[in-house]
Amino acid sequence: MNVLQPNKKTSIITLLTNGVSQREIGRKVRVDRKTIRKYARMADKNKETQTTADISKSPGVATGSGESLDQNPPPRPPAFEAPSTRDEPMPAHARSACEEHRPWIEEQVRLGRNAVSIYQDLVELYAFEHRYNSVKRFCRALRKKNPGRYDRLEFPPGEEAQVDYGLGAPTRLPGKTTYRRPRLFVMTLKYSRRCFRKVVWKSSKEIWAKLHEEAFRYFGGVTRYVVLDNLKEGVITPDIYEPELNPLYASVLAHYGAVADPCRVADPDRKGSVENAIQHTQDTALKGRRFESIEEQNQWLMHWEEQWAAKRIHGRMKRQVQEMFEEEKPFLQSLPLNSFAYFSQETRTVQDDGTIQVHDCYYAALPAKLHTKVMVRIYDQEIEIIDPKTLEVIRRHVKGQRKGMVFMEENDRIFNPSRQTGRLLAQAAAIGPCTETLCKKLFEGEGRLEHRRMRGIIALARKHSAGHIEQAAKIALERGLRSSRIIRKLVERIVEADLAEKEKTSSALTQEHSLIRSPQDYALFFETHAAGNGCHPHILQ
Repeated sequence: MNVLQPNKKTSIITLLTNGVSQREIGRKVRVDRKTIRKYARMADKNKETQTTADISKSPGVATGSGESLDQNPPPRPPAFEAPSTRDEPMPAHARSACEEHRPWIEEQVRLGRNAVSIYQDLVELYAFEHRYNSVKRFCRALRKKNPGRYDRLEFPPGEEAQVDYGLGAPTRLPGKTTYRRPRLFVMTLKYSRRCFRKVVWKSSKEIWAKLHEEAFRYFGGVTRYVVLDNLKEGVITPDIYEPELNPLYASVLAHYGAVADPCRVADPDRKGSVENAIQHTQDTALKGRRFESIEEQNQWLMHWEEQWAAKRIHGRMKRQVQEMFEEEKPFLQSLPLNSFAYFSQETRTVQDDGTIQVHDCYYAALPAKLHTKVMVRIYDQEIEIIDPKTLEVIRRHVKGQRKGMVFMEENDRIFNPSRQTGRLLAQAAAIGPCTETLCKKLFEGEGRLEHRRMRGIIALARKHSAGHIEQAAKIALERGLRSSRIIRKLVERIVEADLAEKEKTSSALTQEHSLIRSPQDYALFFETHAAGNGCHPHILQ
């Protein structure tokens, strides 16, 4: 004969007292509902018997056997306790052995102490005689927290998309017999819950950005915001106020007209829609499956999205996902005509010759200062050199196709023979036309080898005047002279001759000059004043 265990009997009676349904009691206690109905009838019968005894006020009640009951019969314990009439049920630890030490234990729990240390102090300070488990249960009840309240995030159509990585189904590695779970990328439109799913073997900054681009083109439009967590492919430095985004990722979103909105650290509830989408994909589409190639898994994910996921009725919205997506699609931003030009961004130092080295090629970075840092964006066909402070493009160069190539213009060279020729001719022209003509003829004769002679002629201007150099250059042109030494001697002779002429002129007194008045004017002046006629001296002026 099967006898119900006492603990299950007590559980059934307690649950019946609390008003739990018989179906729920059968599920929790794992007892047939026929047995539960039996105890329910017994409870009802005992309740009626107890109520009849309470209502009766007579000293005795006649019975068919002629016996009478006592006026105050001893109370019989009921089959189960009646439900409490208090507003709040008594807590589970109300009859605990630790109840008398509640204030002290609550204070220790607030300090963060564990149950073991609290039990040890109870034994030593209060001569606690009960077991450790009693303290453990009491502390566990004190540490219970009220459930947190969460906001219901709702956004208009085309406002937000959420992205994240998960793990796909086991897939055979290319060329091997082993299986590995690839990374599962999911982008979910917040309004309609329509998803884009794709698995990749590995992730990088460029792969992360390209997956976004594929998702935008799959949906046929772009949302205004993209919510992501703080993975390195999207966010370089997480920050509450100003997170630093990956430059490539930020450029891709800017190209498509979207803005990244990273979640706060350890706050996955901000993107709960994509978290649920990943869980739904893993539990429904990929659970228990294996794929022989990653292309096969991507084909299955696309088929499952179109055939099942998009046609399902969303549990909370109570509407079909595809129907909500058709409403959202007109609100998505239009796609740009051209795809994004991907690049890698690096930092380089300007070398002594004014160039930077990128992939074994050299590119001029002027006007950037020597030994300073510059940003370099490397595209497929060109590179850009950017000022890290102003983020302005300094230079653009065609990307080198072989090692050792140098990309410099004439003005980029710190020493440029061609630029030196133009500089020397400009200095010669500042002295005079004859000197400029003489230097041009010298350069036309032997080219850059004549730079030394040209510098020698121009250097004469440090000691001698331009007029003397012009006279010597004129003589050199007439006589076909090319040596800078001869031209220097000609200048020295011209200077000596000029000095000798000046000395000769200054030794002899000049009697007639435009500034010297005639003797008759002075004679008239003195005769006029000697006669006393009062003539003013300004008459001589």
